[in-house]
Amino acid sequence: MNLNIEQIEFFLFVAAIAAMVARLINIPYTVALVLAGIALSFIPFSNQVELSKELIFVIFIPALVFEAAFYIRWKELKKDFLVVFSLATVGVLLSAAITATGMHYFVGWEWPIALVFGVLIAATDPVSVIATFKETGVQGRLRLLVEAESLFNDSTAAVGFGVAIALAMGQAITVSSTINFLAISVGGGILCGVAVAGSLLLLAGQTEDPLVEITFTTVAAYGSFLLAEHFHCSGVLATVTAGLMIGNLGSLGSISDQGRLSVESFWEYAAFVANSLIFILIGIRESHENFGLLLLPISIAILLVLLGRAVAIYPLCNLFFLSPLRVKLTHQHALFWGGLRGALSLALALGLPPTLPHRSEIITVTFGVVAFSVFVQGLTMKPMLNAMGEIPAVSFRQASQVDQNNISSGNDIPQER
Repeated sequence: MNLNIEQIEFFLFVAAIAAMVARLINIPYTVALVLAGIALSFIPFSNQVELSKELIFVIFIPALVFEAAFYIRWKELKKDFLVVFSLATVGVLLSAAITATGMHYFVGWEWPIALVFGVLIAATDPVSVIATFKETGVQGRLRLLVEAESLFNDSTAAVGFGVAIALAMGQAITVSSTINFLAISVGGGILCGVAVAGSLLLLAGQTEDPLVEITFTTVAAYGSFLLAEHFHCSGVLATVTAGLMIGNLGSLGSISDQGRLSVESFWEYAAFVANSLIFILIGIRESHENFGLLLLPISIAILLVLLGRAVAIYPLCNLFFLSPLRVKLTHQHALFWGGLRGALSLALALGLPPTLPHRSEIITVTFGVVAFSVFVQGLTMKPMLNAMGEIPAVSFRQASQVDQNNISSGNDIPQER
């Protein structure tokens, strides 16, 4: 991680300009940031920053995941938890299996390598998904389903990724070891989140100083993540747990009313900064990838990822067709096309062991799939939602203008919270 203060200041200036241009020409803010990153790659000053797993995991993901979880209301999540759980577990495994099978038979990768790629690309990325849905201005159940699934499916991917890496490196894997790994990753992640958030909520209840309360939430976001990762648990799940607890329990008196407003404003800006930096860095890194040499494997991977996502969404959602949890068809389409890949998949790919066969190919193909998610799915997401009538109340152009304001401050529409 060699990101210094001068580079951060420069990138934030570029991000502010990109936000203004994106609003002016009515394109998604994330697309504008990646394009800005590609343009910046011609400046030697910018190329000194290396996008790494540590930079993504330690700096960006805790802030973005905590901010998203902070605004999810537990009483709403509880109603659809069975749907979210199904998509985040069985759905991820189905998607990974289809992608891995296709990469083995159509690209020729060995089974262990194909399985590694299938798992790391299967989980939708909370960073990309949340950023995109903030821009659309969509509220209600659809947004809850899409964002909650993207937050929770990391745990399934983490378990599968650990098993796949072990197989690819020639380690012996048993059912009992897999179950133990699952228990440690998921259970440990939740416990770390509960321990950190619970302790800080108790402390927050002893003060009404907004600055102190903001500090406690910052410690909760990063402390829960780092504690979980230290014990080889799911850091994302720990931060999700912490965000849910502070967002839902803080209103019971642990965080003062004035403090809550300050906390919300702080995390809106923190999310804006993290989103800005991460998508600019993705653009810089993508400009250096030689996609031409692997154009066919990238094209096959994109088709397989979309097929896997379709198999994960439509059959599982139809299981609830006759129940009160029925997911209407337009929401299923949004879940399918809104299953973006981004920073999380890149972090896993960049963190692959140096001795893993086909490591460079996996990284390049992963960047190719991410580029497709950002430019194709990202650019078409809002028009698709508008065509399906999922952007209510204001016209499509008005929604775009409002949403660009929201994403530039990292928040949702205030009156809907």
